[in-house]
Amino acid sequence: MDRFRGKARTMHPWLAWIPRYERQLSAAGMLAGFITDNFMFRRVDLPNTQLIFIVYLAVAAVSILILHTLNAHAAPDAPRPRWQTFLPVATQFALGGLWSGFLIFYTRSAVLLASWPFLLVLVAIFIGNEVFKHYYSRLVFTATLFFFALFSYAIVTVAIYTHTIGAVTFLFSGAVAAGLFALFLYVLFLFGRRSFVEAKWGIVLGAVLVYALINLFWFTNLLPPLPIALARAGVYNSVKHVGNDYLGVGETPSWLATLVAPQDVHVAPGGALYLYSAVFAPTRFTIRIVHSWQHYNPARRRWVPVSVVSYAINGGRDGGYRGYTIKRNPGAGEWRVDIATADGHLLGRVRFHIDPTPPANPVTQTLD
Repeated sequence: MDRFRGKARTMHPWLAWIPRYERQLSAAGMLAGFITDNFMFRRVDLPNTQLIFIVYLAVAAVSILILHTLNAHAAPDAPRPRWQTFLPVATQFALGGLWSGFLIFYTRSAVLLASWPFLLVLVAIFIGNEVFKHYYSRLVFTATLFFFALFSYAIVTVAIYTHTIGAVTFLFSGAVAAGLFALFLYVLFLFGRRSFVEAKWGIVLGAVLVYALINLFWFTNLLPPLPIALARAGVYNSVKHVGNDYLGVGETPSWLATLVAPQDVHVAPGGALYLYSAVFAPTRFTIRIVHSWQHYNPARRRWVPVSVVSYAINGGRDGGYRGYTIKRNPGAGEWRVDIATADGHLLGRVRFHIDPTPPANPVTQTLD
């Protein structure tokens, strides 16, 4: 966070190493938050997940406020409290936990590239620990990151409680985040007026830039529409709904083959291909999901839409609402199916290559 002005008290021997490695400890705190979330988060709409997010936000806000207050009211030669050294670690742990939690849910949508704005923020935290050494610059930087976290949380939480997603819900989320951040800035002002006045325009500019960037990411469909997420998707020669299960019949590709290239799918002439997907949505959530089947045209060097099928899903199931669409008599070549919301926000994509021959050794498996 910041280096407190004035002389430091003589610390206990087992704490003496802490000031020397303050920035490294802050980065370690952020990494610890990331690792913790990977074990703790299961569903974004569960009360315990929401509670963890709220605790993270509270820890970040309180630690920023305490550091700001100590710096604002300390005399130039006053010693700093020993425990102040732990506040930057707490801030970075909380912010790292927040972003890692959102990153976990975004990557579960199987569109890793759509999460790159959050990856940039995580990198910015590490860089900021080394670059922003002056207190007011650090306050601007940390407050801006706090607004990013607050806005990210509002996007998900407002959608969960209104049971809606879309432009109106997103804009309302931005208004909620801006209102809460304004209240946070007012508290900073009350606890350290002179210090806050010197930093306020930098904070406002940072928040405005964050607000503009997140809006740009959303309206250009760069961000998946949390809390909706793709739990599973795959292509099969047939899919049947039997009782409470979905049974898929198809060839089992090696994981290495699908990692480096699209899956090879064999379809006999006149046969059909099934695209299965399981899409998670919170409880009491109803939304339409679209499967857009596209074929690559080598002559035109572009993906050509072949068919678009949509269906409604209901939220609440851990593994996601299951469904499938069918493409009869597909041609040979490169194919892909985009799985998206009705307003065009991409949830996932399945790419495959069709070989017009009967499948060899198809197997039946139960689909989650």
